[in-house]
Amino acid sequence: MARRALGPATLQLVQALSNLPSAPLLVACSGGPDSLALAAAAAVLGDRRGTDVRAVVVDHGLQEGSAQVAAGVVEQLATKLSLPAAVVSAVVVANASGPEAAARAARYAALEAAAAGSELVLLGHTLDDQAETVLLGLARGSGPRSLAGMPAVRGRFHRPLLGLRRQVTEAACAELGLVAWIDPHNSEDRFSRVRVRQRVLPMLEAELGPGVAEALARSAALARADADLLDELAAAELGEPAADLLDCARLAQLAPALRSRVLRAWLFTCGAAEVGAAHLAAVTALVTDWHGQRWVEIPGLRVSRSQGSLRAVGN
Repeated sequence: MARRALGPATLQLVQALSNLPSAPLLVACSGGPDSLALAAAAAVLGDRRGTDVRAVVVDHGLQEGSAQVAAGVVEQLATKLSLPAAVVSAVVVANASGPEAAARAARYAALEAAAAGSELVLLGHTLDDQAETVLLGLARGSGPRSLAGMPAVRGRFHRPLLGLRRQVTEAACAELGLVAWIDPHNSEDRFSRVRVRQRVLPMLEAELGPGVAEALARSAALARADADLLDELAAAELGEPAADLLDCARLAQLAPALRSRVLRAWLFTCGAAEVGAAHLAAVTALVTDWHGQRWVEIPGLRVSRSQGSLRAVGN
């Protein structure tokens, strides 16, 4: 991208990226305003630092004309941002969590495969996305980890725009003359996130006043700090369990918040495919409300109590 004075929105984006480690950058760009603005800011940062920046466009193949859309995004990245870009395909496999989760899993797998060496993968999620995620987690009732929203960093994946509103990315695209592609799925209210975006958050802002999205994002940060600490304590408590056994007397002495995390981590270690709230409650009852029940079935495992220990066997 040719050097020129940055507009105020674009400058905010570049400043948001300034704390990224000095490493090659790979921008996940759908062509929407958030990821397009992220790509532009990454291009500026890479030019200032002298580090390589490139982009990938993930084509899920779920919509008619998706290949043409992806090709158009690549062309715009090259012509307007001088950013090398390529299209990668994602194979979406249906799962019990629904189409949104299946597409997300395929997208992350494709990005992981596309990243090379020490590249950081940048994702364009904004504060608005974080607020929506917290509300969805609250509706599911799946606990503090779900309320913690999306992490700013997980492995090589970075979300540097979580502190900025969506209006900033849209304004940056306007400043830079970038034409964003609007995913038609973003207006289909059969998707829960779209309903939260178009109805729930605006209603909360109207009824409770401005700043709801920012408050939800702050709550996510606080919940994440607490959840991270509890997970660390649970990992230390679990240590290296003896194969598929876990001592019930020791578990019974733990605080409920810690015990549930120890059990969840242990179940996944033993091969559980899914651990929902009902599964966890039933396994916990083997420890705290033992009255001779035979076993608990969860996806991928059968858990029973024998001689004072929990035992997990694949099913």
